[in-house]
Amino acid sequence: MGRRKFIAQLGAGSLAVCAAIPMAANALEASGSDQKSSLLKQGEIQHMVIFDLNHPKGSELATQFLKDGRQILSNIAGVINFQAFNQISLKNDFSYGFSMNFSSKADYSAYSNHPDHAAFVENRWKKEVSRFLEIDFESF
Repeated sequence: MGRRKFIAQLGAGSLAVCAAIPMAANALEASGSDQKSSLLKQGEIQHMVIFDLNHPKGSELATQFLKDGRQILSNIAGVINFQAFNQISLKNDFSYGFSMNFSSKADYSAYSNHPDHAAFVENRWKKEVSRFLEIDFESF
């Protein structure tokens, strides 16, 4: 098939989309919105905790705990990318998770000792969490 016939069959709209792909990729790269920008840099900390609650899974009380945790903990200085999760894997029998990042061990330590964190642990965590597993990773 000749080039002109191929282009005619392809259509101008498809050709325009193909031409725009490199420009879109360059725009993403320039804005820092690529997937690599979310990776931890050397020395950064990822703090995760998976847990079960004393409340029935999916209940209003469980949902409120997750919302309150997000509201309180994500507002502590140094917390980056706080996320709350519902567990979906059949390989893991914990129901929920919190994950957050810190730029340094100092930021992680400040979070751990922050009055809002201590109050959340004392007033909510100890009363509403039935079991948990805490995982802290440092990127290398």
